[in-house]
Amino acid sequence: MGTVRKTRLTRIAVALGAAAVLVACSPGGGGAAPELTATSSPVPSAAPTPTPAPTASPTPTPSPSPVPQTDEARAAALVAGMSTIERAGVVVMGHAPGTDPAPLVGLLESGPQGLILMGDNIAADPDAQRLVSDAVASSATPAPLIAIDEEGGDVTRLPWDGLPSARELKGADPSAVTAAFDARADLLGAAGITVNFGIVADVPPDEGSFIFSRAYGTDPEIVADAVRAAVAGEGDRILSTLKHFPGHGAASGDSHSSIPTTDETYDEWMGSDAVPFAAGIDEGAELVMVGHLRFTGVDERPASLSPEWYRILRDDLGFEGVAVTDDLGMLTSSGEAAYADPVANATSALGAGADLVLTVVGASAEEHARIVDGIAAATERGEIPADRLAEAAERVMTLRLAADPGE
Repeated sequence: MGTVRKTRLTRIAVALGAAAVLVACSPGGGGAAPELTATSSPVPSAAPTPTPAPTASPTPTPSPSPVPQTDEARAAALVAGMSTIERAGVVVMGHAPGTDPAPLVGLLESGPQGLILMGDNIAADPDAQRLVSDAVASSATPAPLIAIDEEGGDVTRLPWDGLPSARELKGADPSAVTAAFDARADLLGAAGITVNFGIVADVPPDEGSFIFSRAYGTDPEIVADAVRAAVAGEGDRILSTLKHFPGHGAASGDSHSSIPTTDETYDEWMGSDAVPFAAGIDEGAELVMVGHLRFTGVDERPASLSPEWYRILRDDLGFEGVAVTDDLGMLTSSGEAAYADPVANATSALGAGADLVLTVVGASAEEHARIVDGIAAATERGEIPADRLAEAAERVMTLRLAADPGE
């Protein structure tokens, strides 16, 4: 994997200089005139033959060494050359069933430029899985992002992942969390997967919470230590994702079938549920997954569609990476009529500040294509500002460049 974290996304400047000093000196000489006699004609003394001065060769002007471009600069150049529909494809991640690479590549060719692997996409063993991933990766340059939910425990896609999960790691020393995610990153890398939607930063209030078995504890500081350790464990081999911002613990309920709601205020959130997300961001997580969670003390809209929550993520927590929505199919399954249209949800999320929209549940190849077309059309109509779509595409393309081993 190429460089990803801030500490490794640096610009290297090289300057060369040259100087030449040429010293030319001409030798001089002369002799005394010979004595003259009456019978002799004066013989003029021979003039010394001048030694030609050396001709100075012009000093060559050194060619400046090329300055390597950062992934951000390269991404901006790539996006600048794209059409609106191409940019729309960059910001959509979809899913197609099965382990046959042909339909998976076909999905990417139909519009979406990212792929999430679910349980039905997992082959019999790591070698077979790598063949699937390699076929997908070779379908575009730079390679599309290939993501997976690999938390361990309750949410495990790879049958050969027997590593400890949050259930076993609650209250453990952070070094144990680092070791688990270090080994998990090896498994994912060997399978050709580049993004893990696998670090749960939620702080459930108690054991009765929907998210409790997948969280690292009920104390914000303990969860923050575990989140920081998980990001460090994945290192520069896998793109790390924190979820489910701004916190599934505060908003009780299952977001797969409803929109969990809390009246927690911003100040309360900053002192509790925000703490693990801030820790993971400071550690260098490249993605934050924004959940379909309603914090009425901040915004009546679900966070995934809320400009205010994206502002908080950027301005208050200092996140500069890719903000990805939780599966938009979950939002349409909430039963709320306002969120029944997947295309409208995708355009609203991007307009609010999302960089990558994820669509899995109930999404066919035709629906994926409709979402990409809808994003492009909304941009052409001005509903999504053109620079907002470009910004999102640049962020996603930066990750693709960083994660592509061929780049």
